Amino acid sequence: MTRPVDDAGLPPDLHRPSYGAATLADVLPGVAAALGAPVPRGDLPVDPLGLTTALQGARRVAVLLVDGLGADLIRAHAGLAPTLAAMTSPAGELQAPCPSTTPVSLTTLGTGLPPGSHGILGFITDVPGEDRTLNHTQWADDPDPADWMAQPTVFQRAAADGVAVTAVGPWAYAGSGLTEAAYRGANYTGAVGPGDLTALMRTALDAGPRALVYGYLAELDLTGHVRGVDSPSWRAQLALVDRIVEQLVDELPDDAALLVTADHGMLDVPAHTRLDLDDEPDLADGVRLLAGEPRARYVHAEPGAAADVLDRWRGVLGDRAWVVGRDEAVASGVFGVVDDALAARIGDVVALARGSWALISSRHEPGPSRLAAYHGSLTATELAIPLLAARGRALT
Repeated sequence: MTRPVDDAGLPPDLHRPSYGAATLADVLPGVAAALGAPVPRGDLPVDPLGLTTALQGARRVAVLLVDGLGADLIRAHAGLAPTLAAMTSPAGELQAPCPSTTPVSLTTLGTGLPPGSHGILGFITDVPGEDRTLNHTQWADDPDPADWMAQPTVFQRAAADGVAVTAVGPWAYAGSGLTEAAYRGANYTGAVGPGDLTALMRTALDAGPRALVYGYLAELDLTGHVRGVDSPSWRAQLALVDRIVEQLVDELPDDAALLVTADHGMLDVPAHTRLDLDDEPDLADGVRLLAGEPRARYVHAEPGAAADVLDRWRGVLGDRAWVVGRDEAVASGVFGVVDDALAARIGDVVALARGSWALISSRHEPGPSRLAAYHGSLTATELAIPLLAARGRALT
């Protein structure tokens, strides 16, 4: 294990997630504790968010994760989301993990652990020893999910304690590698749309005398990526999300509670803050493969070339990104404590974008390079996520 040092070494506009204090990793352990099924977390506290108190009396808890619903975005558009704006915040805002991207966040939520412990360390990562990358959103069964992400989940531990555990998500992701890793131990039920998701979540709350129901809503993130978070389409989608949450609140059983959170925020990236890596031939020298995503790049070097690659990337990117070697990135603590067996999944060079910069690759990643908005780095806008609560009538 490599433990973080006190001084993260980050530039002032990037922030180290406070694992074990107020991050996405701390949500489900607190919920499980509130349901009488506390889970061990090693050196991390069992319930740092105080959910045992906030959810006192609840025997059934639903957790809805809205992809891309950053806390800054809710504040900026509170008038479009009156239900969300009216919900209580039992522990204040939380932070997403690093990188601030969906596969990392979903597994962080599911395990209650930082990325350095569970091993899902990026949107796309190197598969050590195989000279290939793994896109976690397109992952089927290779590598085996039980081997690639070997940690037990909070869902497994709660189910073993007698809690009825259900995860509701997109129909297309039933049985996927990411589903099997992040939601292991939950009864996964595929939803064909937002209306189906709300109905399935409500039904699952009645699955047992103690129930934990998780739901994942994807559409807001996709709309943001394609249209931008400062677009009429995104604002319309936020209003729909608010109505979905309103329906879940209205239908809560008397002894149930609902928590709403997110996996990351998002920011628009204009044309003038896009650096096309394919237009910088020096950046390819000594590089074996490029992984990560436009705001959180992992660069894997040819044997013996890591130091030269680091120097070149620092020289070209300048203050557009925090560019460090793997050891420095791990020591900074942005991934939490990193298991030595998992460290090779992180690039020899790590480049986290600053400001509104994106490190695109138009020839190798034409689709992602054309998106309007991105996330993945450690700015406050990307890291800050909500934790909002509503309680059934018997608990108010």
